[in-house]
Amino acid sequence: MICLGIEGTAHTFGVGIADHRGRILANRWKTYVPESGGIHPREAAQFHAEHAGDVIQEAIEKAGISPSEIDLIAFSQGPGLGPVLRTAATAARVLSAWLNVPIVGVNHCVAHVEIGRLTGKVKDPVTIYVSGGNTQIIAFNSGRYRVFGETLDIPLGNCLDVFARKIGLPHPGGPKVEELAERGRKYLRLPYAVKGMDMSFSGLLSEALKLVKRGETPEDVAYSLQETAFAAVVEVAERALAHTEKSEVLLTGGVAANRRLREMLRSMAEDHGARFTVPPDEFCQDNGAMIAWTGLLAYRSGWRQKLEETQVRQRWRTDEVEITWR
Repeated sequence: MICLGIEGTAHTFGVGIADHRGRILANRWKTYVPESGGIHPREAAQFHAEHAGDVIQEAIEKAGISPSEIDLIAFSQGPGLGPVLRTAATAARVLSAWLNVPIVGVNHCVAHVEIGRLTGKVKDPVTIYVSGGNTQIIAFNSGRYRVFGETLDIPLGNCLDVFARKIGLPHPGGPKVEELAERGRKYLRLPYAVKGMDMSFSGLLSEALKLVKRGETPEDVAYSLQETAFAAVVEVAERALAHTEKSEVLLTGGVAANRRLREMLRSMAEDHGARFTVPPDEFCQDNGAMIAWTGLLAYRSGWRQKLEETQVRQRWRTDEVEITWR
C-alpha cells in the first residue's frame, strides 16, 4: 500500500510518499521565507498554493511511481496556521477525488513522533518535540500520546527565532543563535521558568533582549539563552523519563538540529541508562514523509474519513488523538 502525504502547517509545504513496509519513497518540500518578521499566514498559504503542484510532481517522480499506484492520501489536519492548513487540506482533497482513493487527516505532532520511531528504530520513547510552533514532552500511555510537559507561552524555536530577528540576524534564526552561542564565554543570569512539568520562555526572551541593549555581547547572551532554555527542557524531559520508566529518548522537531541541545539530552539519557535518538534532519523538520507514514498507520488500523470530515483542526492537541495502531 502506498500513501502520499501532504504537510502544510507553517512555513513548509512538504510532500512525502511511503509504503506500508515503512519505506520512504520520496520526501520533497518548498519553504516559505518571509521578507521580514515572522511567518505571515496568508503569504505562506499563497506560497504553498503556488508551489503545491510542482512539489507533488517532484515527489511522484522521485518515488518512481505513477499516480495510479497511490492508494491513500494523507494530510496535516492540525494543529497549525489556519490559512496554511486549509491550503494543504484543499490539495489533499483534490488529489483524493481525482485519484478516487481514501483520504486521512493526521495530527502534525503525532506524525513527528511516528516518523521518529520509524527512522530512529525506537519503540516506546519519551519524545522531546521542539520546534518553532510547538514544545512538548510526550510519551505513550493508555492508548494516547500524553503530554507530560509543554510550554505555557511561546515555543522554544520561536524564542530563538525572535531573539535572532530582534538582534538583526537573518532567517532562519535558530542556527545563527547556535553559531553565536558557540563563541560565548560568559554565562549571564536569566529567568529560569519551570512550573511543575511545564516551561515558560517569554520572560527569558525579554530579559535576553534587554541584556543585549545594555551592552552585553550577543555571543554571551546567545550562550546564556541557550543554556537556560535547554536546561528547562532537559529538566522536564528527565522528570518524564523517571516517571514513565521508559528506556528510550527521542528528540525531534526543527530545534533538534541544535548540537548543544542534543549533547545535553544525550547526557541526561545516559545517566538514566536510556538510549538517545535523533532522526535524520530531513525527518526532524516539517516534512511530508511523516504525514504519509502516520496516515498509513492510521488507515491500516481502521481510521476512515469522508471528505466532509476533513475540516482542519487548528488547535488539535496531541493528547486528543486515539492511537489505534499501538
